[in-house]
Amino acid sequence: MSIKLNPNKEIVETIKEGLKKTGGYCPCRTEKSDDTRCMCKEFKNQIKDPNFEGYCHCMLYYKTID
Repeated sequence: MSIKLNPNKEIVETIKEGLKKTGGYCPCRTEKSDDTRCMCKEFKNQIKDPNFEGYCHCMLYYKTID
């Protein structure tokens, strides 16, 4: 398993700018809570799933199954 940034630099830059504006909370969500702070609870749970391969909600990170 590995977790990498999205290879699309434009998406990464956009999400990082959004994270700066929101104080580290997922810019794709309206709720600001511990669950939506990057790296969000949803993606942490997906990482735990050995069968999950894919992007986090905002597409900043990608989990691969090696």
